[in-house]
Amino acid sequence: MNTYKTSDIAKSIGIHPNTVRLYEELELIPKPVRKGNGYRVFTDLHMEQIKLVRIALKVEVLQNGLRKQAITIIKNSALGNFDKAICLTEFYLQQIRNEQKNAEEAIGITEKLLSGDSQETGAAFLTRKEAADYLQISIDALRNWEMNGLLAVKRKQNGYRVYGEEDIRRLKIIRSLRCANYSLSAILRMLNTLSRNPEADIRHVINTPKQNDDIISVCDKLITSLDWAEQNAEIMLSHLGKMKMKFQRNPTL
Repeated sequence: MNTYKTSDIAKSIGIHPNTVRLYEELELIPKPVRKGNGYRVFTDLHMEQIKLVRIALKVEVLQNGLRKQAITIIKNSALGNFDKAICLTEFYLQQIRNEQKNAEEAIGITEKLLSGDSQETGAAFLTRKEAADYLQISIDALRNWEMNGLLAVKRKQNGYRVYGEEDIRRLKIIRSLRCANYSLSAILRMLNTLSRNPEADIRHVINTPKQNDDIISVCDKLITSLDWAEQNAEIMLSHLGKMKMKFQRNPTL
């Protein structure tokens, strides 16, 4: 049986010794046995479990509880519940694939709306409340989109906002993309690009932040991030399968 000190584990994996201690505190790894002098004794199980933690926590996509699911997978593996961890990872992978499907479908809806192939509201102008009700969104969401520059709304002489057919079509696009978890900045980037070049590749534009953007979130490059998350989940599945074969019968080895 191979045994390791905290510093050995940290050096082998390329992390700080305090990170190993933090993983123990958060119950992401099994609690190590201690020698009489208080020093922790780690085994190959700890080594492989920490590798799993590093793999799982690389994922940047956080929506719909994906990060929480990854933590649950890690903790079940730390307890030696490999079958449950594998089952949870399969579900986790399927959810990521569902997110990918939603992201792609939202682009398809956007292309359809931009082509003009959509139902009209049947009204020349709508008030903010009427627009929100028609789109089945909250007034706060509508106000937030306007504040972030996604839509410039006309006003009547009395100051009230009014939404025309073009505004409603634009709002349908925003709603569809937001439901698929695209960021406001990604949507704004796409809309601004299309206003300059109607023939632009929507999928490329919405997934490619500008190099000079100060802060780039995962949802600014959602398609790429989800593709990477899928690959990461497949690696987790493979790693858990190997851990199950090696440690299922005797988790102390």
